[in-house]
Amino acid sequence: MPTVLVIDDNPSVATALEVLLSLQDINTLRALSPDEGLALLDRNDVDLVVQDMNFSADTTSGEEGVALFRKIRQRRPDLPVILLTAWTHLDAAVDLIKAGAADYLAKPWDDRKLVAAVENLIELGQANRELRLRQQRDMRQRRELEKNFDLRGFIWNDPVTERVLCLACQVARADVPVLITGPNGAGKERIAEIIQANSAVRNGPFVTLNCGALPSELIEAELFGADAGAYTGASKAREGKFEAADGGTLFLDEIGNLPPAGQMKLLRVLETGRFERLGSNRERQVKVRVISATNADLSAMIRAGTFREDLYYRLNLIELRLPPLAERPGDILPLAEHFLSEGKSLSEASRQALLRHGWPGNVRELKNTLQRACLLSPGPVIAPADLGLTTATSSAPAFAAVTEAEPDRDAIEGALARAAGVVSQAASELGLSRQALYRRMDRLGISRP
Repeated sequence: MPTVLVIDDNPSVATALEVLLSLQDINTLRALSPDEGLALLDRNDVDLVVQDMNFSADTTSGEEGVALFRKIRQRRPDLPVILLTAWTHLDAAVDLIKAGAADYLAKPWDDRKLVAAVENLIELGQANRELRLRQQRDMRQRRELEKNFDLRGFIWNDPVTERVLCLACQVARADVPVLITGPNGAGKERIAEIIQANSAVRNGPFVTLNCGALPSELIEAELFGADAGAYTGASKAREGKFEAADGGTLFLDEIGNLPPAGQMKLLRVLETGRFERLGSNRERQVKVRVISATNADLSAMIRAGTFREDLYYRLNLIELRLPPLAERPGDILPLAEHFLSEGKSLSEASRQALLRHGWPGNVRELKNTLQRACLLSPGPVIAPADLGLTTATSSAPAFAAVTEAEPDRDAIEGALARAAGVVSQAASELGLSRQALYRRMDRLGISRP
């Protein structure tokens, strides 16, 4: 249960608040003086303070309330405080709002307004605490990643990306094929480099081949090599990527573009470690870890008969999905800062424009945008106009807000009837918190039991 500390020298006021809040399933601690209130604060886990502004019959200035508030802030800077004030203390209360007080209510208070303020601030405080705990956990995890693994200077700040990095580092030491999926420009090759850098063959070669950048008739020669005369123009023997990667890692980008004959030979190499150069009958043996990547839907290609299912399962022992930049918005600004030229900075409006952009070209588009802006910006500060972002992809936010379906009036009234008016039970049936159910009842004009 959340806990509220009530500090008021009037026992009747303190009792009234205790009874009111207990009806909302809120635990209440009572203090009749500032010193007693501070002592309770030091000994208890408190979610919110409701404090009076005047503790002396000799003055109505509210000075004691101001002093109490400042002591609370010194002890618990993030703790929300609601001020209960007479109109004579209004100026002091307004000053404390500017100093960080959460809210103020005049005596005599409105029960509904006070309960709503308390519940909203408790809910906000709980969300903030969870956020801080998550940030602390993420920071510890980041430090552990940076301490224990070679991340090749990878730039990130989004928890979605961090999960991919953690998994990449986890599977790096296992000598198994890895398939990295995700859109073009998202950084799949960088993930492959991190896997290589933390693998048992980190000191071996790291060889890359873009299967989508070569004509299909040349891909086999690139992969397996060719003897002299194996094809027109092959005047001398040449080494293939598998031989070059022996004792290390071969990264096959755009694996979905590999032609059927190349798929069959690649499957054999993965199964046996053996292959033949084009135009040669001599088998060669290699020890190569294969990491592949694609932006294609290989499952759909299997159904269409254009990609071998047995090869897919050989390549896909471990799959890492690197989402598009739009799905990891926490990475946008750190990457943008990294791509800035020395002496250049982003205005706040530019930072917001970057966050609003959809980034269909992902990290590659972001890098090109910042490099172009650094060249075109007349001064040291890059303005939104310097970024050249089109409104077509800037109109939508980089990530969509998740909305919770709200029960309608009939659903709420039915749940309340079945719960005999017990709001916490009705809220549980509807899958809501009690505070969320109260807010929706208020919006729909449903009276509270």
